[in-house]
Amino acid sequence: MALAQTMTTSFKAELPQAVHDLLTDTIKIALYTASATLNASTTVYTVTDEVVAAGYTAGGEVLTGVTINTADDIAYISFANPAWTAALTARGALIYNSTKANKSVAVIDFGADKTSSTVFTVQMPANTSSTAVLRIV
Repeated sequence: MALAQTMTTSFKAELPQAVHDLLTDTIKIALYTASATLNASTTVYTVTDEVVAAGYTAGGEVLTGVTINTADDIAYISFANPAWTAALTARGALIYNSTKANKSVAVIDFGADKTSSTVFTVQMPANTSSTAVLRIV
């Protein structure tokens, strides 16, 4: 059981097939416990080992503030920071496309369990070609 931070292999294959439209599809982020197994081979959202807490709804939150940019021959995508008004502990997250049969996009590993007693916020990395949450080289 482990989380491996990565853009999923299925997402990479679906990009040139025009399966995903990150500007118009509903992209969500779900939180997971340290027991979750999420990695490059994850193909769809799953409830297995998803966080369970008052104030957290299965399936997570819709990601907003989608920006797609290019620089240094890299396309990069970022989102606004999602937040839950909940006391919870999470080890990582799955970004997925709920419009397209819950197909996976990327796995985020927080590096350790993160705990909140009031508001749990996922701080997205800076929106640059070297740090954005999704980068296509």
